[in-house]
Amino acid sequence: LRRVLWRADRLPAPVCAVPRSPLAPADGWCDDPAHEDYNRAVQLPHPGRHEALWRQDAVYDVIGVLGWNDAPVVPGRGSAIFLHLLRPDRRPTEGCIALERDDLLAVLAAGLTAIDVPAV
Repeated sequence: LRRVLWRADRLPAPVCAVPRSPLAPADGWCDDPAHEDYNRAVQLPHPGRHEALWRQDAVYDVIGVLGWNDAPVVPGRGSAIFLHLLRPDRRPTEGCIALERDDLLAVLAAGLTAIDVPAV
């Protein structure tokens, strides 16, 4: 777990054992494997394909940046793999880990610093 991002306009700073930063409306994440910023935080607008982290729904009100495919970044191996809030309809994620808000805040407060992901 590299760091935690959160919507400071919606909830207080999460208690956690890793660095944390509030999200801003221009925050995004590049998911374009052809772009040099692939799998990195970016500021919007951004020329490469990207995902906005400031969303109308609550899914990204708390984001744990998991560090998947970041040391080194390998284009096409996966991007924007986060620990985040569960969708209200409980639909599956596209590779992320999603939890209910209280559960996510509890594991962060308990000192979560790493999640073991098997090599694929």
